[in-house]
Amino acid sequence: MNKNESKYFNTAVKMDKALLELLEKKDFEYITIKEICALAEVNRSTFYLHYENTSDLLKETTQYITDSFLSYFSVEKQSIAYRFENSDLKNLVFITPEYLSPYLTFIKENQRVFKTSIKQFRSMDFNGVYKKMFKYIFNPVLERFDFPENSRPYVLKFYLTGITAIVMEWLENDCSEEIDNIIKIIIDCVVGKSGINE
Repeated sequence: MNKNESKYFNTAVKMDKALLELLEKKDFEYITIKEICALAEVNRSTFYLHYENTSDLLKETTQYITDSFLSYFSVEKQSIAYRFENSDLKNLVFITPEYLSPYLTFIKENQRVFKTSIKQFRSMDFNGVYKKMFKYIFNPVLERFDFPENSRPYVLKFYLTGITAIVMEWLENDCSEEIDNIIKIIIDCVVGKSGINE
């Protein structure tokens, strides 16, 4: 990365972080470019070098969060979408410590960002991210487990809603419970107390 790219990247990150901080306090539609620039300590003209409007910044900020989240997983886990057809079924179970640990670590280390993402789910278009993940990851996995096509969205919503409820409870307690304990709770709820090994 050359000096100009580095400067551009650093400015973009400052604006992403400024937007996230503002989203903690108010809904997206009430946030102004002036507020973003003041918090990011950049000129308005700098904002317009990067973005046409606040919606452009919001898209980038959503990608920034997604990229930050994915960085907690090994490259092998990130590329699992390419291995669906040939993997053993046991390698397509995501309710395991190897997948839950980086997920929960990201949440614990980015509590404010995660809470903001949940609060601003619609405006940040995480629904679009979810749809892509469903199409390219979850749907193929559920297909491999022989779930009928029409039931897959319901099955996935059931799992995600339950896991999100556990995570939100954990966040309400400032993530004070050990990650290993939260993993055990999630696995017990999804798989049953007897676990996969029985």
